[in-house]
Amino acid sequence: MTKKPLIISTDPGIDDVAAIIIALFSDMLDVKLIAATWGNVPLEKTLTNTLKLEAFLNTNVPVVSGASCPLLRQQIDASDVHGKSGLGGYEFPEPDMSLLKTGIAADAIHEVVANSSEKVTLMQIGPATDFALYFRQYPEDLANIEQLVIMGGAIGRGNWSPYSEYNVAGDPEAAQIVFSSGLKILLAPLELGHQAFITPDTLKQIKTVNQTGEMLYQILTDLHDETEGDGREIYDALAAGMLIKPEMYTFKSAYVAVDTKSMYSYGASLIDFDDFYHQPANVEVGVKVDRQAFEDWFISAIKKAK
Repeated sequence: MTKKPLIISTDPGIDDVAAIIIALFSDMLDVKLIAATWGNVPLEKTLTNTLKLEAFLNTNVPVVSGASCPLLRQQIDASDVHGKSGLGGYEFPEPDMSLLKTGIAADAIHEVVANSSEKVTLMQIGPATDFALYFRQYPEDLANIEQLVIMGGAIGRGNWSPYSEYNVAGDPEAAQIVFSSGLKILLAPLELGHQAFITPDTLKQIKTVNQTGEMLYQILTDLHDETEGDGREIYDALAAGMLIKPEMYTFKSAYVAVDTKSMYSYGASLIDFDDFYHQPANVEVGVKVDRQAFEDWFISAIKKAK
């Protein structure tokens, strides 16, 4: 089986770590580049966290420093959920600085895509800033991108404001650029995380599978988030699952735009399933996930790590 070349934009962040691990050790994905962007915590921490994670995993995927702030708005922060460092609850090794590429994310992404013999897949599990900048700088690359999978947005209520989800609310203008790119887009909205939470019993099982499972147990139990039955919602892993095991999901086509104007709904993802806007669908939205299948898959994916 030929592995799909993949570029990840991420803001680790506890649930980002789970998604990155799954992608790095997948039999189906070949991670070519990780772009660490601002998001859950400031850029200097997300970049350090990415390099620390690779040092822990003993992997050697190049990492590039992404955007340090949104395109237009002030930076928001989720350190109350992920801890001040973004990865509380575990003592990681020192970052592997040998993996850090010089230059900016847009140029590094372009280098991978332009020189790939097959179409590249993108996975966005943080704010959209870096991919938006890349699409604007290198629009000719879009023809060599297979698809884009995003964790972000909400069909209904948000987790940052009444109708905005954190990743989209962080940089609404960038998110709008990405959604209007014309690429094939798969979206894992907030609601899928509510469906596919990891139970406390499963967390204990993950702890015993290997060293990586023990690390995940430590950081996931340190996650300051409210989940049914004291479990954990691992939102970003849903995006990895869409690439590796899409049969776990039910998708529905929709036109998706982002509110970049209103005072009270700024940053809301407007997901139109019913043709209210009379615009062609631009996103395949995950509306349902088989929770037991997701748990089983998640455990098996972590077992592939060390």
